[in-house]
Amino acid sequence: MSKENTPTAHIGAKYGEIADTVIMAGDPLRAKMMAERFLENPVLYNNVRGMLGYTGTYHGKRISVQGHGMGIPSIAIYTYELFNFYDVKTIIRVGSAGSMHKDLHVGDLVFAMGACTNSNFADQFELRGTYAPIADFDLLRAGVEEAEKRGFHYMVGNVYSSDTFYDANPMAKKWMEMGVLAIEMEAPALYMNAARVGARALCICTISDSLITGEETTAEERQNNFINMMEVAFAIASR
Repeated sequence: MSKENTPTAHIGAKYGEIADTVIMAGDPLRAKMMAERFLENPVLYNNVRGMLGYTGTYHGKRISVQGHGMGIPSIAIYTYELFNFYDVKTIIRVGSAGSMHKDLHVGDLVFAMGACTNSNFADQFELRGTYAPIADFDLLRAGVEEAEKRGFHYMVGNVYSSDTFYDANPMAKKWMEMGVLAIEMEAPALYMNAARVGARALCICTISDSLITGEETTAEERQNNFINMMEVAFAIASR
């Protein structure tokens, strides 16, 4: 059992305090907001490094929410510990993304079926080739069903997960030419960590700005738009 390895260096929870399904967001304050808005009787299980984590129930199912920080190295640490030390079976990431497609606008949802990247994260696995990180199909299908049920505009496909937010040599145009829908910073590590242990993972993003039109969200619009994505994530998690 993994309980001998808990608490970890980054998560202060005891074994059993985290549900087997976790919804994660980069911003720990967004995790706090989700706990307060969606969970019944949320209990704080982690405050190490301010990376807040809570466990409660949603429609009768036990679910946890937690922050994962920014970038592949950060989400890689937290998801590795959740999968390997707390026996988490499913992680759904909810985050923001920049549109790289003319039909994706602020507030729209993107389901990351696959995740391209400029990261070297996969090198550790010593694979003789290029690994293609992909979502769990059942989670992906459930997410699409929930989005359609609610009438949310969405697209499904490849995202580009970059290690560089301020890129000295922007490559967005080349990724757009390959049909990539949006840019974010975390999905491949989540998908690879899940694959390594046979767990399930899905990344859902809300478009917060567009690399094509230049449109951006205000802080208020971002708060309201992100609720749609969260509703979908909790609906999937409670199935």
